[in-house]
Amino acid sequence: MISLKQCIEKRFLIKTSPDKELSEKELNESAYDLGKAEKALSDEDYKWSIVKCYYSMFHAAKAVLYDQGYIEKKHIAVIAVLEHLNKNGKIESRHINDFKAAMSAREDADYHYSYSRETAEFDLGICREFHEMARKFLKK
Repeated sequence: MISLKQCIEKRFLIKTSPDKELSEKELNESAYDLGKAEKALSDEDYKWSIVKCYYSMFHAAKAVLYDQGYIEKKHIAVIAVLEHLNKNGKIESRHINDFKAAMSAREDADYHYSYSRETAEFDLGICREFHEMARKFLKK
């Protein structure tokens, strides 16, 4: 996996000042997408639920990035920041694994037309936990 330093060197990640306002906006987007994922699951639209779960988690992660003073230019850079935060004891490794799982499920649903109720239900569970982790992270 690519490191935080490599992401900055390759300009996949830009270091800036922390931005609480953008963090809150991203967390609100995460909540919006989480609601849409829940609705899609209840409508048995499993593909859309999986897609919206990933984007909910992506926006929650971006909220954390803005809080830490980073702007991502590629989704891979989000993982590098999450791994950096994990190394420093600020988030649990399961959140990184969950983010990667949701990313993979979204790619399978979008590009390989592979999705199921089980995957949608699993993603919704990890999505709720990831959103809550980001919400708590921002309150520190």
